Amino acid sequence: METFLSKLTEKRVLFTSSLVVRLVLVAYGDYQDRNMAVKYTDIDYQVFTDAARFVTQGESPYSRSTYRYTPLLAWLLTPNIYLSLLFGKILFIVCDVLSGVLIHKILRLRGLSCKAAGQISSLWLLNPLPVGVSSRGNAESILAALVLGVLLCKEAGHLVWAAVLYGLSVHMKIYPITFGLPIALSLRTLQEGKGGRAWKTSVAFIRSFLNRELLIFTSVAGGVFLLLTALFYFTYGWEFLHETYLYHLTRRDIRHNFSPYFYMLYLTADGRWSFGLGLAAFLPQLVLLMAASWAFHRDLAFACFLNTAVFVSFNKVCTSQYFLWYLCLLPLVIPNLSLSVKRGLGLLLLWFAAQGIWLAPAYFLEFEGYNTFTLIWLAGLLFLVVNCFILVQIISHYEPARTPRRPKAE
Repeated sequence: METFLSKLTEKRVLFTSSLVVRLVLVAYGDYQDRNMAVKYTDIDYQVFTDAARFVTQGESPYSRSTYRYTPLLAWLLTPNIYLSLLFGKILFIVCDVLSGVLIHKILRLRGLSCKAAGQISSLWLLNPLPVGVSSRGNAESILAALVLGVLLCKEAGHLVWAAVLYGLSVHMKIYPITFGLPIALSLRTLQEGKGGRAWKTSVAFIRSFLNRELLIFTSVAGGVFLLLTALFYFTYGWEFLHETYLYHLTRRDIRHNFSPYFYMLYLTADGRWSFGLGLAAFLPQLVLLMAASWAFHRDLAFACFLNTAVFVSFNKVCTSQYFLWYLCLLPLVIPNLSLSVKRGLGLLLLWFAAQGIWLAPAYFLEFEGYNTFTLIWLAGLLFLVVNCFILVQIISHYEPARTPRRPKAE
């Protein structure tokens, strides 16, 4: 068994087998969709395809109700109409495997052996959750590949490419904007040799951000984001801005989900304070994101992992596919964890158990029609507590990868 696992985590075998598994599931999903009442394909994939169809007809992708993504995604999936309905799924699983390749490359840059990097990359490439999500036609794998691409380019010193990918990732989905502060903090330049406490002054703090690298990154990333925004605003008008960005800022989703806020928003859906409560829900996120960014920005991968986990756990809407946002970054964190295998498995089982407790009342509400809203809310609170406990355990057992700070340029 050990020999089999060793061969499976060899780089070429691992990447090839991961792609083959996903291709088989895509083929099976097509068979199930054609022959069974219960469909394998995610409903979102039909939304993407309908939006792509409207684009090919010269219309707005937002003519498809519930399409609340960038038009770029609909444009990318136009081959669904011209070539094959499976094109989008192939694109998603390729991005999924590409994410594993990027994880492997980042780990190698961080000093791991090829064998160790392969073993840790397999935690993503052979993980049933991302395998299932991408093969069912969910587009989260594109974001995973973009985010990991940002970290790889940053790690390798390709700052311009990191900025391009970052601007594109924020355009595709807004949550990577939470990486902005730790990236800026990691690029700032501290003064040396001008008094032991000079860096503590507010002037010195502001001056630490005035350097060439941060200016380049901000200009390129902002330029990519603004260019795409201007292009699609010119093409689709206010509807693009609302559906792609503003809707997610003001969204008050009252459907049952893992969020601790869903029941409050459900009960106040028609109340005068509903909008204000929805905006106030961002406050805990903001405080925790700023604290995590400041404390851990020296290890950018870890800071991005924490920020994503905090953002998802405390978000107004939290569904299973959101977990992929931070799970794709977890392999970059594992090599620096001092957790024992037993303790790590215990935390993993606790995480799954908390989801199972939530799923029980959710099932009775969704399929049996029982009023279990209160139980779902309590289970959501328990899930938040479990997530916070796991994050505390990860932080307390993490040994940051130390990188030398750059002296101020002459």
